[in-house]
Amino acid sequence: MKGFPATTFRLAAVVALTVTLLSIVGMGLQYRLVSDRLMDEAERLLAADLDGFATLYEQRRIIALRQAIEYRSASGPLGEMLLLMNRDGSVLAGTHEVWPSSVVPAGELFEADGAVRFTAAGHDWLGVARDLPGGFPLLVARDLGPVEGTLSALRQGILALGLGMLAAGAVVGWVMARRVMTRIGRVNALADTVAAGDLSARLPGARSADEFGQLERHVHVMLDRIEALNRETHRLSDTIAHELRTPLNRMLQKLGRIEGQDEVTDDLRAEMRQTVRVFDALLDISRAEADQGHGGGLRPVDLSELLVEIWELYEPVAEDKGLLPVLAVAPGLRVLGDRTLISQMVANLLDNAVKYCRSGDSVTLTLRADGDRHVMVVADTGPGLPEDLRETVFDRFARGQRDKGLPGHGLGLALVRAIAARHGAKLSLPKQEKGFAIEIGWPKLADIL
Repeated sequence: MKGFPATTFRLAAVVALTVTLLSIVGMGLQYRLVSDRLMDEAERLLAADLDGFATLYEQRRIIALRQAIEYRSASGPLGEMLLLMNRDGSVLAGTHEVWPSSVVPAGELFEADGAVRFTAAGHDWLGVARDLPGGFPLLVARDLGPVEGTLSALRQGILALGLGMLAAGAVVGWVMARRVMTRIGRVNALADTVAAGDLSARLPGARSADEFGQLERHVHVMLDRIEALNRETHRLSDTIAHELRTPLNRMLQKLGRIEGQDEVTDDLRAEMRQTVRVFDALLDISRAEADQGHGGGLRPVDLSELLVEIWELYEPVAEDKGLLPVLAVAPGLRVLGDRTLISQMVANLLDNAVKYCRSGDSVTLTLRADGDRHVMVVADTGPGLPEDLRETVFDRFARGQRDKGLPGHGLGLALVRAIAARHGAKLSLPKQEKGFAIEIGWPKLADIL
């Protein structure tokens, strides 16, 4: 695959994101379970504290609560906030000196219902505030710092694991995508080779038992069938051309023995020679198409020199007809090709240009280097291509209604296409304000060897 492997990247990204997303969802659920479990534990400890204070309160009321809180306060930091306030707002006993401003006492019972979260002294707390009988506010709270620390560490772990899963998923996805795209690339490469004309191309190696192996087997079966049909078609056309050309040549010879009917025999000879030329053209097209995609028989050819030689043959003919011949061929441009076939192609194109143009029109032959191609253009300012022929101009026997009265059999451009395909050249019909032009891009010799 040339260029940036966009499909491979997309497949790798999909795999990586899918794996990461599923991992994050799973870890998110785990985080939620851990968070709920830690908060349940904090609430359980808070309820246990309240139960203990409730028991003390039943025994000796405020005095027992005060003594218990003072004892707990003197024991050092235990991760809890205990405050017992007097009626005037002063602290009777407690682990802290100030009542949190955001906490409002509610209710007179010691149940853990209605626990609230608040922030005080730089910590998050979960607590219950009660207004005991007689106007003594009581606050019992548990420090949520350990819970937040555990959850923070868990979040960092999830983030690190998510990034790791993303990286691992990207690597695994890239490897899987490359493997898949490599298998697809094999089939695409085969399709490109077949499209270039090599119907005998096949994928090397044994077929696997998976879906790609089945696809390759189906493609091979299809190509075998196409190749067989194509071979039979060429054999049939060759046989017809050979079998009909032979009796026609014999008939031409026998016509020479007829005496006294010269006008009739001359017409018959002309018609039969024209028919023989049609069969010869069909045979040439069949041979070129049969050799399409094979490099055998091709040799280095100086295309610039060959075009100049052919031009020297047609330039006097064009001038005699009153045409303006123009030649612009860059020197030293070489291709890998069959000199005879290339000569036949160019001669066909120049012959058509001279035939359809009128006095005063121009005929141009150019050749230039352009990237990885040598671009040849044959153009004229004649009547141009009929609109009814633009889609079928390279088909066999394709002729416009306008040209029915002109000599020809509609095989010239079909032969041009077959010869171009034989050499791996690209055909195009550039737009012209007036006349007709055909452009042929020949692969450079260095690109073929």
